[in-house]
Amino acid sequence: MTSPSTTRSLLAPTLLGAAAALGASAVYAVVKTREAEHRHPPIGRFMTIDGVRLHYLERGRGEPLVLIHGNGTMVQDFLVSGIVDELAERYRVILIDRPGYGYSERPRALWTPRAHATLFEKALQRLGVSQAVVLGHSWGSLVALALQAPQMVRSLVLASGYYYPTLRADTVVFSPPAIPVLGDMMRYTAGPVVSRLILPGLIKAMFAPAPVPERFDEKFPKALMLRPSQLRASAEDAALMTPVTVELQERYRDLKLPVVIIAGADDQIADVGRQSERMHRDLPQSAFIVVPGMGHMIHHLAPQQVVEAVDQASAKICSKAA
Repeated sequence: MTSPSTTRSLLAPTLLGAAAALGASAVYAVVKTREAEHRHPPIGRFMTIDGVRLHYLERGRGEPLVLIHGNGTMVQDFLVSGIVDELAERYRVILIDRPGYGYSERPRALWTPRAHATLFEKALQRLGVSQAVVLGHSWGSLVALALQAPQMVRSLVLASGYYYPTLRADTVVFSPPAIPVLGDMMRYTAGPVVSRLILPGLIKAMFAPAPVPERFDEKFPKALMLRPSQLRASAEDAALMTPVTVELQERYRDLKLPVVIIAGADDQIADVGRQSERMHRDLPQSAFIVVPGMGHMIHHLAPQQVVEAVDQASAKICSKAA
């Protein structure tokens, strides 16, 4: 039997080794964050709304068009896809990093889609926008649906959205970094290291069954996704995904404005039948566009169809599409 003194002599080096490993991981996280921000500085402007500093940019002139990105990404997701360049030829395109993503701050709070929407409404008012077409992708579609200023939202484009509660293993797997204290330790130690290892597989799944476009692989600032601040935002959004849809789905049928729903037929992140197709059934006035062979990142994989969906929503032409 090992004596207490022997146990203590063995335990001390183990604890010291663990502490050293955690310390090294924390230093690694800080260094990599600084490198990422040096390599990918802010590309837009800043405004402060209700004490939250938001990073945003505008392109083009014409009718206001607001693009709301999904979980884990940032405004560069739309820029790299190429749709902004084309849309900016006839719209005033407004892109805002959601709180916690890119260079927008995320104070400790319950960041539901409605909380995001309230901030966006005030930001748009600050920018002089009285009415706009709004496109939300993935988690951003929940924010678009939560906007409660009907005089501001003229029509909606919902891309690759998740609208109804389902059992999702990924919410359990990716939620721990959202836990206060324990999650903070994870995000500044093992989190960035583990995330860096699994990120290529996650990105591949987002585009599957289509390959990841070379343009995304080369130009999207993936290093910014691995910062502890953004890992926290992604984890919190993942944890809230199912609960918030329980509340939001109650108001879908009350939507009277034009809606265009677009999705990849082979989306492996948000089941098309259970999500986009069901939403179309609940919104008789909506148009539904399904792109064969495409996955979740529809704005990268079928940019022209997404641009056409925006034009359709802008023109208030909501005939059914197959």
